[in-house]
Amino acid sequence: MQTTILYIGRDPEITIVMNRLLNARPEWKGICVCTDEEALSILKAQDVDLVLLGNGINPECEKALREDIYKFKPGTKIIQHYGGGSGLLYGEIMTALG
Repeated sequence: MQTTILYIGRDPEITIVMNRLLNARPEWKGICVCTDEEALSILKAQDVDLVLLGNGINPECEKALREDIYKFKPGTKIIQHYGGGSGLLYGEIMTALG
């Protein structure tokens, strides 16, 4: 069974890279977006196992986004990912899912 991971970031170029990294593993299905509206639409429409918050999300937006995510999907695991190599990303995800 695939683990569905939703990445929310503000930088389109980094979002493209994250999409490639997340979907490189057959056990993961990565969905990567740049806006809160897209993210919330996805969360309403399908099950997501983990949400990654990327760079560029200011503290006020992050707080509101977390509240909205928990409204739609209580108990959703949310972690921050600000960059680093694919090994760091893998470790962060596996720790969050473990």
